[in-house]
Amino acid sequence: MEGDSHELPRPVPGLAARMALLAGLLLLACAGRRSAPSAEPLDPIATGYVKLVLAIGQHSPDYVDSFFGPPAWGEEARRAGRRPLSDLAGEAARLLGEAERTSVEPGDGERALRRAFLAGQLASARTHLALLGGERLSFDEEARGLYGVVPPRRDLARFEDVHHEIERLLPGEGAVAPRLDAWKRRTSIPREKIAAVMRAAIDEARRRTLLHAALPAGESFTLSLVTDKPWRAYNWYEGGGRSRIEVNADLPVDISVAIPYAAHEGYPGHHFFNAVLEQRLVRERGQVEHTVSPLFSPLSLVEEGSAEAGLEMAFPDAERLAFERDVLFPLAGLDPADAPRAARIRKLRKSLGPATVELARRYVDGSMTGAEVEAWLVAFGLSTRDEASHARRGFDVYRSYVVNYSFGEELVKGWLDARAGGDAARRWAAFVDLVGSPRLPAALVER
Repeated sequence: MEGDSHELPRPVPGLAARMALLAGLLLLACAGRRSAPSAEPLDPIATGYVKLVLAIGQHSPDYVDSFFGPPAWGEEARRAGRRPLSDLAGEAARLLGEAERTSVEPGDGERALRRAFLAGQLASARTHLALLGGERLSFDEEARGLYGVVPPRRDLARFEDVHHEIERLLPGEGAVAPRLDAWKRRTSIPREKIAAVMRAAIDEARRRTLLHAALPAGESFTLSLVTDKPWRAYNWYEGGGRSRIEVNADLPVDISVAIPYAAHEGYPGHHFFNAVLEQRLVRERGQVEHTVSPLFSPLSLVEEGSAEAGLEMAFPDAERLAFERDVLFPLAGLDPADAPRAARIRKLRKSLGPATVELARRYVDGSMTGAEVEAWLVAFGLSTRDEASHARRGFDVYRSYVVNYSFGEELVKGWLDARAGGDAARRWAAFVDLVGSPRLPAALVER
């Protein structure tokens, strides 16, 4: 990867990291010995599912988001190369049928969740294979097939007043575009300070998460700045409680995204989610299906939605503003007096999340051109032309994946509301239960 690599504090020594990973693999091997066909009928389905995902990944480079299972399985997939899509579709159908026929005793909620997870992920894999084979689906059909949801349609006009509110917050007078450009220059983190600001934000996110939830022993991550990516920030989970977090420095990194990146990619977002899931379901229960994460699948909605919902839990508005003003702005060399205004603008821009889903829907379905999408983002999303172009390129690559953010957050928050209301302690307990479980979007909708 291009960019400067910055190792964060709390590194796990190389030997300890290898031992942690070997211990996890040993547990998987032991689980395999325990899971003779008569002991747990879902185990061979889970093994077949992992190998299927790895095989699909030979056709689709973005499909396998992470894998830390038995290395021999990854090597087997690489040696086999691109197996015919029809063979893989047949394998997905066979495994799905076996999962659906597996009996669950009344009251066995754990097995029911596990069976539902495997069935949901396998059904999604069939949709992805169909897309790889050239089948064309509408945005809604694709979202339903891959992620198990269809977000509501939105009238873009209802979001167009947001830009007027943001305009009133921008310093200066006259045309909006130059005032917006000036504001973004004023609140962008100098490139040489991005790593330090992100380090501070992630450390604080970790500290706040640890007040409410335990982390697996030895978890760690690295932080790197990269370029030439279709995303703004990314977490690559490597197993053994380790992650690689990357921030795209192609576009200016605004100070207002430091905490969202820290919480979303780190704590209590993707790094936390994967480390807890690995500890609870792989190491403790030997469920091998959680050693692989296909990007285009229902699991992604739960993961992205929980990462978005967790941000507000870790950083309530007033506390977030105080930390930005007192720590991050000075660290970036920016004026702390701008922090309250930046917070208000950031909140308004976040409210445009559902509009982004609608733009992606119309772009994928062909009712808006790329130029029209970019024009809307510039006019009403108050994006720069470079930012709008970057967003549209993201639609080209990830298409309906955008549903997993704002709509995923909506579903996760609804699920938490039903279980904990506004009680912070109960909400954190429910949140940890969610991220350490095999629940998929259907479970969130049922509540």
